[in-house]
Amino acid sequence: MILEKKLAKKRLTEAYNNAKIEYFDDNSKYIFFSDCHRGDSTPSDEFAKNQNIFLFALEFYFNNGYTYVEVGDGDELWEHSNFKHIRLAHDDVYSILKKFFNSDRLIMLYGNHNIQLKYKNFVEKNYYKFYDDYNEEEIELFPNLQVHESVVFKHKDTGQEILTVHGHQGDIMNDKIWFFTRLTVRYFWRFLHSVGFINPASPVKSSEKIHKIERIYSNWIKTNKIMIICGHTHRPHFPKVNEIPYFNDGSCVRASGIQGIEIVNGQIMLIEWKIRTSSNGSLHIKRKILRGPEPIGTFDLRTSSC
Repeated sequence: MILEKKLAKKRLTEAYNNAKIEYFDDNSKYIFFSDCHRGDSTPSDEFAKNQNIFLFALEFYFNNGYTYVEVGDGDELWEHSNFKHIRLAHDDVYSILKKFFNSDRLIMLYGNHNIQLKYKNFVEKNYYKFYDDYNEEEIELFPNLQVHESVVFKHKDTGQEILTVHGHQGDIMNDKIWFFTRLTVRYFWRFLHSVGFINPASPVKSSEKIHKIERIYSNWIKTNKIMIICGHTHRPHFPKVNEIPYFNDGSCVRASGIQGIEIVNGQIMLIEWKIRTSSNGSLHIKRKILRGPEPIGTFDLRTSSC
């Protein structure tokens, strides 16, 4: 615990110091999703069941002028060594992500399960373009894509800062020795995963590990007076007013649907998209606000008593 505290403090501070700066104001619109874990549509691909919900949500956000922020673990590159298979399995997803990219409204972070995106050569080889076997030509996907470990959203008027990271920083198994953990996932846990077993290195099913991560991150927030938005644990979290401003956007692989965090018109909220039934029995994909909205400034530790 002490070692992880020290490591997390160091890694979060490094992430903050090296972050891309994204300026925003009260007219800005962002949707934060993480932990899609897009796979190859085999039984281990947890994202496949929610793909249509995700597509519907992204169409809504694109048409309404939002910037899409993918907070790590978008692609499941630990279980699948070839990104081509993921892209082919979820071609419609990459088509809409390309629309965000072409409109300069895509911000992509890497997490532990797609940590290979920290290497420019890997991104250039796999994400800049792809070969269309049918038409026998290369097609641009995300040319010159920049993938970040961290982004600091900074309010143009108030100077309030929001550090956004995936949330694996300081998690020894998924940060410090990720290469070893990836090997165990790819060649062992991947197959058990498809029949319901969970890798013990993952925080997803361990409440003790989740709470430990939340405590460590909350201590960093309190010390540095900077709000955090992250993912990694798959546990959505939206603090009450006067609580430490640790926000978690949940995941896109829950059985109940997908969760995310919206920042719009100077307010922040935790939302969920899921399939619901109407009174006549028809099925609809609906958005629901789970917590909030609250003014962003409410969680500014420089001026509040959190």
